[in-house]
Amino acid sequence: MKKVVSIQDISCFGKCSLTVALPIISAMGIETAVIPTAVLSTHTGEGFKNYTFRDLTCDIPAIAAHWKSMDLKFDALYTGYLGSPEQVEIVSDFFDDFGTVDNHIIVDPVLGDAGRLYAGFTTSFVEKMKKLCAKADYIMPNMTEVSFLLGIPYTECYDEKYIKDALRRLAELGCKVPVITGVHYDDLQQGAAAYDSENDRFYFSFDKNVNYRFHGTGDIFSSVFTGACALGMDLQHCLDIAVRFTLDCIEATVPNIEETWYGSSFELCLGKLIDYVK
Repeated sequence: MKKVVSIQDISCFGKCSLTVALPIISAMGIETAVIPTAVLSTHTGEGFKNYTFRDLTCDIPAIAAHWKSMDLKFDALYTGYLGSPEQVEIVSDFFDDFGTVDNHIIVDPVLGDAGRLYAGFTTSFVEKMKKLCAKADYIMPNMTEVSFLLGIPYTECYDEKYIKDALRRLAELGCKVPVITGVHYDDLQQGAAAYDSENDRFYFSFDKNVNYRFHGTGDIFSSVFTGACALGMDLQHCLDIAVRFTLDCIEATVPNIEETWYGSSFELCLGKLIDYVK
């Protein structure tokens, strides 16, 4: 079996980070190891208050050391939300220890959304994340994260030329293949765009736009993309399957929006994901 390790937080209730990555990547027929960076009673999105939080930063080096003593190998190393500059540095060391020429390093540089940094993040944290992106084969920022990584104003009005230019500049950070998520030129379609810097080639994948915003859809996209990479799919196929399944999850959530306001109903769509992989 292919093996992926996902390094991010786990919210005991709420659909994001590891509670999304673990079932989705596993459903793709991939053994999924996890390193939780923190444990929260719920995620921190709108609607939740007074959540508990336990930082697990100090545990990560010991886990990595134990795995290194076992000579564990992974087909992909995948990071999501990292809560502090110290965690970013520890993950950077993890990449040095477990990254090889044969596996994929995939960074979802979680920084913010809707033009704003998430609570607790600063410009110095953004600089740390840039350095982590330099070690990645793939990075998957949304448009807000693109603006912070490149130091440019956030905008919701752009065209294909703007996206291509942003992708080229993201590649200059050091990653091989930047992928921008949540790309839409109008209200009809939404998807993702990628740039293979080694071959100077752009890739695009779009599907129907649904005018709802759900927590965790970025984690769904990144998890499916990671699984597809680990399975050896080409870049276009990775984009297509991730865009398609993310739309499936959104469409499945709309009828249950009152019940699942805190996340997407991805569980209802795992059968489709299995079929896509086949």
